[in-house]
Amino acid sequence: MTALTLSTSAAPGLRADAIVIGVAKGAKGPVVAPGAEAVDKAYDGRLAGVLETLGASGAEGEVTKLPSPAGLKAPLVVAVGLGAEPEKDSSFAAEALRKAAGVAARALTGAKKAAFALPLGDAADLGAVAEGVLLGAYSFDAYKGTAPSGNTAKARNGKAPLAEAALLGGKPRDAAYKAALARAVAVSEELNRARDLINMPPNDLDPAAFAAIVQGAGKEHGLKVQVLDEKALEKGGYGGILGVGAGSAAGPRLVKLSYTSSKAKKHLALVGKGITYDSGGISLKPPGHNETMKCDMSGAAAVFAAVVSAARLGLEVNVTGWLALAENMPSGSATRPGDVLRMYSGKTVEVLNTDAEGRLVLADALWAASAEKPDAIVDVATLTGAMMLALGSRTFGIMANDDSFRTAVHEAAEEVGEPAWPMPLPEHLRKGMDSPTADIANMGERMGGGLVAGLFLREFVGEGIPWAHLDIAGPAYNDGGPFGYTPKGGTGSAVRTLVRLAELVSSGDLG
Repeated sequence: MTALTLSTSAAPGLRADAIVIGVAKGAKGPVVAPGAEAVDKAYDGRLAGVLETLGASGAEGEVTKLPSPAGLKAPLVVAVGLGAEPEKDSSFAAEALRKAAGVAARALTGAKKAAFALPLGDAADLGAVAEGVLLGAYSFDAYKGTAPSGNTAKARNGKAPLAEAALLGGKPRDAAYKAALARAVAVSEELNRARDLINMPPNDLDPAAFAAIVQGAGKEHGLKVQVLDEKALEKGGYGGILGVGAGSAAGPRLVKLSYTSSKAKKHLALVGKGITYDSGGISLKPPGHNETMKCDMSGAAAVFAAVVSAARLGLEVNVTGWLALAENMPSGSATRPGDVLRMYSGKTVEVLNTDAEGRLVLADALWAASAEKPDAIVDVATLTGAMMLALGSRTFGIMANDDSFRTAVHEAAEEVGEPAWPMPLPEHLRKGMDSPTADIANMGERMGGGLVAGLFLREFVGEGIPWAHLDIAGPAYNDGGPFGYTPKGGTGSAVRTLVRLAELVSSGDLG
């Protein structure tokens, strides 16, 4: 991952491959953002005009490269758009800085060192820029061959990601700045690990392999890891997880990952859907809908990353992650439409569609999490195409059994820059899941399918426990081109929201 340093050096005298500056979209054209005063001076104060001549406007995501004048040691200046110029006496939003840094880091693929002279008003701004650099420079190269040294192949047309970034305006001796940088590194490293897992091909990441990776991380960070294999799941009566995994040669797993703090007063449980490949089972997905279904474990990857992040940050809250891992495949042993499964809770579920499998594995994990009486539960899942129809490909939906908790989750997501939207759980949709054979069916009305799935999950949450459901089906995997600090492929959606929630509980600012 890109190495970060805090630097008090002046931009003109810093030796680097490039200097990154911010440009805002002003009322009369591009405006050079604070932090780049020395660079602007090297252009005799005419940098904004030069950029405008080159077609720059300061719009978000815009990158303009230009050669440095004689006064700068770095040979290249990279001007990155920050969006609209803030009002007088206000600063740029953290997300604008995060996106700009990510765009610049990606534009500097192949560079050894870059100096980032973006506007830093405080330590929080520094943290946003650091996150943007680390997330924007991400590249998944494990399957592109190996170099003679044994290192993985270089990314992006033979070029390695940006090797080092010096953050100008950072204060190396200031405790707040050092803490912001350390937080950004910890969260970004774990988020990028989640991206790696999501991008791994399913022939290398089955439930057992995923569980082994979690066990390795547990040893590294002092976390307790418990893995239930097929025999343990059968003995425990986890009918949902077993039913989904019945058609695969790769058996299912339920992984419990626990971080405990001696100073904790609250317990937060996180539950992640971990379908390492989703063919749809007997209700087979049609061509065009299964090529990226390795990403159906994104919820479990997000939970894994969040628990490890909580440990690395030393948060004063107990955080338990439940990863419900299975591969959904069609075979002679697979669950059929019409089968009835007895869940871990004791309830029976009539399976009307085997491609509605995520809710089955989550139901078992939610009930297991509820048994420990946590102060709150949040589940994360690439659960329904209906949520993508409702909110598009960049926004996840939030459902909950408690309005205030749903609001708190939404505010946490907004704070860290993850687009999300609160969704209802209309009671009239519950009737559509009534079954003449079992306690409940795994399908209901077609319209509002994402909400129906949320209502199904609510049935398996312990009484009196605040619970929220994040349906990340849209933003979990980016089929299009990269944007901001978001790469093509696995995104790590919801990791930062979960970490922020844990921080809020730790500080006593939530519940």
